[in-house]
Amino acid sequence: MPSDLAKMIAIGVDGSEDALKALDYLGLMYGVKPSLEIVLLHVLPTLPQILVADANRQTKLRLLNVEKESIQMGEEILKKAKGILVKKGFNEDHIIAVHRKKKMGVARDICNLAADRRADSVLIGAKGRSRLKTFFSGEVANRMLEYCSVCPVWIVEGSVKSRKVLIAMDRSENALRAVEHAGYMLSGTDCQVTLFHSKRHLRRFVPQEIIEAAPELEELWANKAAEQIAPYMKKAKEMLLDASIPESQLKTRVVDGTRDAASDILKEAKSNDYGTVVLGRQGHSGVKEFFMGSVTRKVLQDCAGMAVWLVH
Repeated sequence: MPSDLAKMIAIGVDGSEDALKALDYLGLMYGVKPSLEIVLLHVLPTLPQILVADANRQTKLRLLNVEKESIQMGEEILKKAKGILVKKGFNEDHIIAVHRKKKMGVARDICNLAADRRADSVLIGAKGRSRLKTFFSGEVANRMLEYCSVCPVWIVEGSVKSRKVLIAMDRSENALRAVEHAGYMLSGTDCQVTLFHSKRHLRRFVPQEIIEAAPELEELWANKAAEQIAPYMKKAKEMLLDASIPESQLKTRVVDGTRDAASDILKEAKSNDYGTVVLGRQGHSGVKEFFMGSVTRKVLQDCAGMAVWLVH
């Protein structure tokens, strides 16, 4: 088992209040003596190339000053973020602050920087300096999920207060990869972890009128659905135990679902005070990119006060 210090989290910071809440989330999850390596990433804005190309000597000097001020501002943002983490108990020697000029776009640059550093996850706030109502609806978050194929993406929406973690399960290898990631990143913490599965309702396949005409089918289907998920739940629990998460911190929960899996996940999370939801990006449906599908999108659009981990 790798040491705690082998865990590395890359955090995109832009000076916004929501980015600072993402730092609070990290402190919440990893306690008063956290053992992590952290890379703080800030992408510097760049002026349009056409403006630079057509500039005269005097304008170029002004542009150079603008660039210096941008670097200064970026360094201040990183310094503030680092100071917050140090106050929370993170080891200053294990925090790296990096700023780079924007090359391919904020999202892709953050993903590339995280890949270069071999980060285990990328953490971003759900709202940035753009002040969009939901950052996921904006360009940066969409592209983060599109480009960041090397490691999972953690998205924090607002202030998270609970350390309880809900791992959404289905009969897919991607769900088990989500379990593996959660087990690794949560080992050494005292976070409570629940493996959750909502059985697909028969109404997802046939009209309600047909079910009412043959009510025994509904009971038969519920039993079959429970049998199908059982080995995956067992395997997932074994994986968490192998990751050194004590059994006292683990629960499994299988419920009768509705026609909407995302609603089932959100209802469980909100009703039972979960602060983190872990999802595989591609589920049993076989959708090429699960984050573009309805389940993940709906969860992200209604996850106020929670963090969502998306694992590919």
